[in-house]
Amino acid sequence: MAARKPLPLDHQICFTLYRTNLAINRTYKPMLDEMGITYPQYLVLNVLGEEDGRTIGTIASRLALESSTITPPVKRMEQAGLVRRQRSQEDDRQVQVWLTEQGRALFTRSRCLGEALSDSAGMDMQQLEALNQQLRAMNAALDQQLGRGD
Repeated sequence: MAARKPLPLDHQICFTLYRTNLAINRTYKPMLDEMGITYPQYLVLNVLGEEDGRTIGTIASRLALESSTITPPVKRMEQAGLVRRQRSQEDDRQVQVWLTEQGRALFTRSRCLGEALSDSAGMDMQQLEALNQQLRAMNAALDQQLGRGD
């Protein structure tokens, strides 16, 4: 049996996703810079926008990161007046994070990033959502194979 010829790099989904991630970050960067936040801080804003008062550990888990990775951006967000941190009254080992009024306003303002991506990619929101659903299904299948299901 003949050995299969390797796929060219541009035909490998891992490379396509990598390049797409870089392009999305480049698209978002000017808007995030204008808002005074980084991409990780944008993600934290969105997690808290889904449900305020989450713990550092819950935020990290939602973003598939370690708690130690989330703490520095959250501290910078607190210094910027976007969030406040507070020890949980139920378990003082847990630190809860709450959006401030300024943080909530920035979360609302940051929703334009999806529209900017849609415009830049030349895809409507339905097309982006369909692509996102496919990628989430792929991610879930890979996580299941790795024993890391949510």
